[in-house]
Amino acid sequence: MTTQAATFTTPATSESALEPCCLVIFGASGDLTARMLLPALYNLALDRRLPPRFAMVGFARTEWTDEEFRDHARKAVEEHSRRKVDPDVWSTFASALHYMHGGYNDPTSHDRLSEKLEAVQEAHNTGGNHLFYLAVPPTAFDDIVAQLGRGPYGRSREGAGWSRVIVEKPFGTDLKSARDLNHLLHSVFHEDDVYRIDHYLGKETVQNILVFRFANGIFEPIWNRRYVDHVQITVAESLGIEGRGEYYDHSGALRDIMQNHMMQLLSLLAMEPPLAVNGRSVRNEKVKVLHAVRLFERDEVALSTARGQYSSGWVAGAEVPGYREEEGIPKTSATETYVAARFYVDSWRWADVPFYMRTAKRLPKRSTEIAVFFKRAPRLLFQDYTDEPNLEPNVLSIRIQPNEGISLKFLTKVPGSPMRLRPANMDFLYGASFVTQAPSAYETLLLDALRGDATLFTRSDEVEAAWTITDRIIDGWRAMPEPGFPNYEAGSWGPACADDLIAKDGRQWRRL
Repeated sequence: MTTQAATFTTPATSESALEPCCLVIFGASGDLTARMLLPALYNLALDRRLPPRFAMVGFARTEWTDEEFRDHARKAVEEHSRRKVDPDVWSTFASALHYMHGGYNDPTSHDRLSEKLEAVQEAHNTGGNHLFYLAVPPTAFDDIVAQLGRGPYGRSREGAGWSRVIVEKPFGTDLKSARDLNHLLHSVFHEDDVYRIDHYLGKETVQNILVFRFANGIFEPIWNRRYVDHVQITVAESLGIEGRGEYYDHSGALRDIMQNHMMQLLSLLAMEPPLAVNGRSVRNEKVKVLHAVRLFERDEVALSTARGQYSSGWVAGAEVPGYREEEGIPKTSATETYVAARFYVDSWRWADVPFYMRTAKRLPKRSTEIAVFFKRAPRLLFQDYTDEPNLEPNVLSIRIQPNEGISLKFLTKVPGSPMRLRPANMDFLYGASFVTQAPSAYETLLLDALRGDATLFTRSDEVEAAWTITDRIIDGWRAMPEPGFPNYEAGSWGPACADDLIAKDGRQWRRL
């Protein structure tokens, strides 16, 4: 294939003003690039949403030529894209793909990368603008950022095009390491040019939380402690660790999911109305929520959290091994694969309303849901028409995955006589309501980074606030006796201690 400048036509929308750019993906031969980034970029090209003058340079240790990388990209898109490959679109897209191999901590390799970027800029007229994507393990962050600081990029590059960097999670392993990572990034890039990506924030249903709350006049007046009894946030996974044993055993469910994804969901659910829908205003309100989360004292951790680890069992009709039997996991590992916690947000709106959060591996089904339980109506009027000791509460559930949608449960009269009450649901499903297929989270987030819109990315103070909460739990666990793991069977809904955590408050986990 002869390399020539690729020109991407764009629709006549505000996105037609996208500035030219060269995207540089470190870790271009890795799994994340193949499964998520290349398909996302191709679908943006298919929808004519890439900048008119766009190029991509992949950088990794694998020794490929440009043509070999393009062949790899074609296979990745054919296997993982949500839509089929269009030959004409692919021809233009592939001509914008380039590659070079090298070491992440090798100054010579980065010098060659700078030369490559100059050649690509000249060939594609990308205006000196660069978006660097760190699709690499966190152990490589320091080396790459330090080498970028040596080159003509980052905060020192005034008047020569912009440079932005996208950083994949995890953003540290505790508060100290998160602060160290932020300090490193800020030594090369301005905070406004750092895009910490959390793919949950790119999901359509997560973005819709703001619209649902603040664009509909009937919900916001009751979105407070006067009407809400409690909230449950669940991230359930039926899969195990899927070959990530070395990473997961040093992370666990608390660091892997609750510290980032679930804290983001909590902040969006509990935040005050922002002044505007932009990166600064939205993230300002999210940070306020995280700062208002009540911090655990060490002796409170045992009363307000539960943790577990799965043993062998059956999931979806298949027998699966226990966590300690997974590849790369020590036989005596005390890493949690289940965590549940009760949080309080000490704000005027949410004082004394408990937020119950749980996440786990090897549960019966995959489901991510936010459930808002409203306070029960008095039973006096209908006490003779139901067998329940209390009337069932109204529940608003926001399903993030799968079957994305929103459901409201309310009580209704069963037809006929005598009068009996039964709960019913009103359901909104994204798939049934919209003809167009929703873009993937990475399509949304890559496009926003190209536009310079940081609304759906995590700011440094958000990261540090979330770690402040999480560190208190970790410190409390360290002071507790060794847990009796494993303590729940794969394919069950978790350990008994998690049921006890919510039952002590007279409540129970929602059935998914």
